[in-house]
Amino acid sequence: MTDIKQFQAQENILEKLYSEPKNLWKRILIILFIVGLMIWGASGTKIGIDEKGLNLAKSIFSGITHPETLLLFNLTEKGIPYLVLETIAIAFLSTVIGSILAIPVSFLSSTNIVPKPVAYVFRAIVLFIRTIPSLVWALIWVRVTSTGPFCGVVTQSVCSIGMISKLNVTAIENLDTGVLEALDACGANTFEKIRVGVLPQLSASFVSTAIYRFDINLKDATILGIVGAGGIGFPLDAAINSARWSRVGAFLIVLIIMVVLIEFISTKIRARLARGRS
Repeated sequence: MTDIKQFQAQENILEKLYSEPKNLWKRILIILFIVGLMIWGASGTKIGIDEKGLNLAKSIFSGITHPETLLLFNLTEKGIPYLVLETIAIAFLSTVIGSILAIPVSFLSSTNIVPKPVAYVFRAIVLFIRTIPSLVWALIWVRVTSTGPFCGVVTQSVCSIGMISKLNVTAIENLDTGVLEALDACGANTFEKIRVGVLPQLSASFVSTAIYRFDINLKDATILGIVGAGGIGFPLDAAINSARWSRVGAFLIVLIIMVVLIEFISTKIRARLARGRS
């Protein structure tokens, strides 16, 4: 009896396999199209490193292996510890501000919470924010707020709103609607539905998204510092332009350690949130 059932199962699998549409030519055309795009892209790309580039790479490697140790232990505003703390502070503050402001924007962009015309207006605003790169935002805000950490906080807060709202909307529209229907039956208004039926379901997802955005802000803070948005980026760029490779090496060592530690901690926290632990 068992052999008969196994034989029937195999027959069903083979029958389903043979009944599948034959898309071999379509798949071949797609592969050829992708390969053609890769060849076309590579034809316009200059591949190779000249002697000047090799010397530059050697200088950077030499700087990393022979860093300027005095800069590592300089506790003034020009020292690496202060600049690292400033970079972390910019990333953290902008993440908190962006996460808080993104919550109402997310709900106003969700079609299952507000009417569709309202949701589409706020989605257009989020799309506009996400369309402009963070570096361009920094160049805009540096004209308004002048150079310094405040420019970095404003820039990354705006960029955080765009990304966090996008991810939060996806989570909001995938939540359990049965709770909302029950609250509707009880006569709850929109605010009560959000507070009682939505936020308890989404709090872990919101926190995980904010932590992920903090990782991005921490790395972006270094780049934005080059255009005057505070943090460690500006002195790093100055050291590169002046060919002070031992100083560049000190900056890079600290940046690598900082990013690895933050990445490790944030990954652990997000994993605990995904498993439903606090």
